[in-house]
Amino acid sequence: MTSRDLDSPTAGPSYLCGLIGTGISKSLTPPLHEAEGRAQGVGYVYRILDLDTLGMGVEGLPQLLSAAKLLGFNGLNITHPCKQAVIPLLDDLSDDARKLGAVNTVHIDGGRLIGHNTDWSGFARNMDEGLEGAPMNRVVQLGAGGAGAAVAYAALTRGVGHFTIIDADAARSKDLRDSLAALFPDREIAAGDLSAVPAAVGAAQGLIHATPIGMAAHPGMALDAALLRPDLWVADVVYRPAETELLRRAREIGARTLSGIGMTIGQAVDSFRIFTGLEPDAQRMREHMGLLLQAEDAAALAGA
Repeated sequence: MTSRDLDSPTAGPSYLCGLIGTGISKSLTPPLHEAEGRAQGVGYVYRILDLDTLGMGVEGLPQLLSAAKLLGFNGLNITHPCKQAVIPLLDDLSDDARKLGAVNTVHIDGGRLIGHNTDWSGFARNMDEGLEGAPMNRVVQLGAGGAGAAVAYAALTRGVGHFTIIDADAARSKDLRDSLAALFPDREIAAGDLSAVPAAVGAAQGLIHATPIGMAAHPGMALDAALLRPDLWVADVVYRPAETELLRRAREIGARTLSGIGMTIGQAVDSFRIFTGLEPDAQRMREHMGLLLQAEDAAALAGA
């Protein structure tokens, strides 16, 4: 029996979803999804499946996926360190997930596990809404990790002509460059290490930041603030805090900025749609995320 079988004439359909990863006990994804479910008039339960809490590593994924099917889950979000490890356990992949080699959303439908990637679509949605009309010919990205790959793919789908990927690990930036060049053979895609940052940023119209620097646990900036300019738009994938030091410094000199909140909302919107088949209200989800972040900040101040 699945959660859909719990429907009754007096109750709308019910959905059971979850998030698998490590260190996710404080994720805001459950209340965000559940609030949209309530607004849609459906039952919606979203559970955290933290590998740390469960005493598991990625080797526990087969067990968790089997349990999710048995318990009638409709879908699972997947985060670090499982986005690649989950792929061999799935029945099928969306085209984008196959191209990226990473899955962050699994739809469970008729016992089949179908992998999707809403990291890239979430960032693409954020670009569409927050950078309309911004120049996209030359863009530099800092960070070539898992999030970086999805964000870079999104940027290239949105028409970036010359794209430079920079990472502290030069081999990682080159590997990402090579995989993207195969997908976008008509674009100029370059790679470099941190020594390339000044020249690359100086020649760019836009900067995408896709490293953990700027998060509450990793404060600071990934580049010298002196490299920022009013004519350089700056996008961040970090959303806690909502305004990182990078975005604050860019905003203060008059640069156009794009917060990571939009990417997070975009991911949630697309995952909700995949799980339920319902069309979520993106603005309503954005407003609810704002309330969740405000409550989190207020709790932090109260406990300080």
